Amino acid sequence: MKSSNVLIFALIFVLMTGCGGGGGGGSPATKTLVSLALSPINPSISKGAVQQFTATGTYSDKSTQDLTTSVTWTSSAAAVASISNTAGANGRATSVAAGTTTITAAIGGVAASTTLTVNGGAANNVIPITVNGSLCSANSYLNKPCVSVTVCTPGTSICQTINDILLDTGSYGLRIFKQALAVSLPQLTGASGSIAECVQFGDGSSMWGPVQTASVILANEPAVQVSIQVVDSTFGNRSAGCSNADPTPADAGLNGILGVGLFTYDCGDTCANSANNGHYYACNGTNCNSGTTVPLPSQVQNPAALLPQDNNGVILQLPSVPLGGTSSINGSLILGIGTQSNNVPTSVTAYSASATTGEFTTQFSGRTYDSFIDSGSNGLFFTPPTTSQLPNCAAPNTAWFCPATTVSFSATNTGASGAPSGVIPFYIGNLVDLTLNSSIRVFAEVGGTFRSNFAWGLPFFFGRTVVIGYEGSASSLGNGPYWAY
Repeated sequence: MKSSNVLIFALIFVLMTGCGGGGGGGSPATKTLVSLALSPINPSISKGAVQQFTATGTYSDKSTQDLTTSVTWTSSAAAVASISNTAGANGRATSVAAGTTTITAAIGGVAASTTLTVNGGAANNVIPITVNGSLCSANSYLNKPCVSVTVCTPGTSICQTINDILLDTGSYGLRIFKQALAVSLPQLTGASGSIAECVQFGDGSSMWGPVQTASVILANEPAVQVSIQVVDSTFGNRSAGCSNADPTPADAGLNGILGVGLFTYDCGDTCANSANNGHYYACNGTNCNSGTTVPLPSQVQNPAALLPQDNNGVILQLPSVPLGGTSSINGSLILGIGTQSNNVPTSVTAYSASATTGEFTTQFSGRTYDSFIDSGSNGLFFTPPTTSQLPNCAAPNTAWFCPATTVSFSATNTGASGAPSGVIPFYIGNLVDLTLNSSIRVFAEVGGTFRSNFAWGLPFFFGRTVVIGYEGSASSLGNGPYWAY
């Protein structure tokens, strides 16, 4: 799901603490920090890459708390990797040279350590991500994960690297606005004319434009030739489903979308076999009223699934977000699962997804939802238990929640095959209050109302390693499609 770009956005973790109470005159018991646990344990990264560490404290009352921003971080070998204690980058290690270093976090006499290994070569399968950072356009909407993609004219060395591309695990294929493209791409044609596509997103927005062929380069992987959508609302007469199609990058809030979700094709067998599919249209001149079938190889495809080696899925890593949010964060999209030394999954559990919809099951507040994990949604979206507990904000933010105080929840996710199950805690805060400071762009607890599904948007990714296993592909975690975290 692509989230709209008008005053939406963001989610913040606010931990509520009790204020004591009751009579009696005694002093309240104080809890003490007993131990620290670091995550990830003994990771390996390539030279030049970054690694986000988190520190979780366990207290004498058995409660836990994220202390990433409170501890003091040190690296035993700064010539191998340094580690930051700067606000907004606490616990972020930057590799310098091949070797090993001990990463330590300490606070109040309690410490914990792990080993970071830096490999000599630069990884060819790692795409940097910035959430509201340097890869995003200025004044981007909140909780926006951005990557850059290189697009080339097929069969030539004429290429262009384009920033401000939304990384979306909830869609499939590359879509770039015409205004952002400076290279020439050949038009895809079918028996009935030039092919155009209408794509509609969960927030009610849409994209319209021709399907063209490009050579696409992800990270330093080999180029793959793939059909992409060039977003152009002026291309012929739009279908009814795209009557409100975004006309410019400024209207959409991005230069394009890279869909790296569970599936290879954005429509699949439905569009290969039925002309009335609502996606693809044949255009003769300006007349684009006729729906058309499009064979699988010609459909808009997820370029990550077409790589020669690292093609069985992707791993998305983003750091945890400090309480109250931060201006931006950096992370990584790693191509492939278990195909190289830097993409071997550890400490994650796989949840099977539906082979047709990519969904699994979320149980929340006595209700069962079809759910999905979507980095392209900038909040957590679901039907609230009660409107009194999670009231909507006043106009113009009526799709978003504005509770009087931050509310804590938990939900249970279950794989499409019925197992496993796991509990996910989350918080929902007041969107308007959270976004008063315009310099804070990344939050962990905003949410809003979304029909009958449960959309685990970008806040779900903060502080997690999320693995997306592609349909028809296998890894040590099983056969795709699956989500793992």
